[in-house]
Amino acid sequence: MKRIPAWLKNKYVLTSIVFGIYFLFLDDWDIFTLVRQKRKLNQVEQQDVQMSEQLKQTKQTLYRLHHLNELEAYARSEKFFKRDDEEIFVVTKK
Repeated sequence: MKRIPAWLKNKYVLTSIVFGIYFLFLDDWDIFTLVRQKRKLNQVEQQDVQMSEQLKQTKQTLYRLHHLNELEAYARSEKFFKRDDEEIFVVTKK
């Protein structure tokens, strides 16, 4: 018959082991949930950086559009507007 080590008979060590297992695997905020939340936080932070860059570009475009000639250039290049006296031909390659 094997003997149980003395350190396992200590009630404080045994309680600490049970407490650790409970909080690592069985609690509502176990280690897996914490890792998942950390990954999600990193994704949201990356989206925040991307959205702030997009917001800067949109603000720059909006600032440029206050000038009439810039507004016309933007409408013609980005939104494909045309003047009343011109025709636009679209050429595509097969």
